[in-house]
Amino acid sequence: MAARAENGRKNDPQRTQEDILIVATDEFATHGLAGARVDAIAEKTRTSKRMIYYYFGSKEGLYLSVLERSYRKIRTLEADLQLSSLAPEAALRTLISTTFDHDQANPEFVRLVSIENIHHAAHMMRSEAIRDLNVSVIETIAGILERGVAEGVFQRTADPIDVHMLISAFCFFRVSNRYTFGTIFRRDLSEPETMRRHKGMIADAVLSYLKSE
Repeated sequence: MAARAENGRKNDPQRTQEDILIVATDEFATHGLAGARVDAIAEKTRTSKRMIYYYFGSKEGLYLSVLERSYRKIRTLEADLQLSSLAPEAALRTLISTTFDHDQANPEFVRLVSIENIHHAAHMMRSEAIRDLNVSVIETIAGILERGVAEGVFQRTADPIDVHMLISAFCFFRVSNRYTFGTIFRRDLSEPETMRRHKGMIADAVLSYLKSE
């Protein structure tokens, strides 16, 4: 018979940790690091503060694990695209579309990154996992750019980090600033036709940059 935790649930450490991370993602994204309450996370996951600290060490440790999980999610999504099997232009359009859709569907990711920027990436600096995870997207883009130049599709020898920043900046801004931007300009950035136009616009902008001298 499976062991049971102190709250009476069957003891499944991996599932318990994943449940905690899911709830903690929302808690930190909503209230920030300072405002988030471990007691609230424990209550919503039917665990205990003691169990959370046992798994993650501290509130800051839990927050860092949430960040790592969030980056792992987008990087895994990108790896599953198998972009090396696509022509360079199609590969970039697919990557841009995936980044766009991910940020739109995961506003908590955008809020978490914004919160960590407020802290000057102080917690992220402690994570080798996040640094290692984000190497993959740069290597992927570098491979696409190299193939594009070799095949004569791209004329510019671009820095893959610059290209990643260009893609991320547009996709991220739409979500991080959607309320202020929408209020100022009376425009709903989640309206389907606007999203379709924006997705095409960023792809065209990146490709135009790469195809120019």
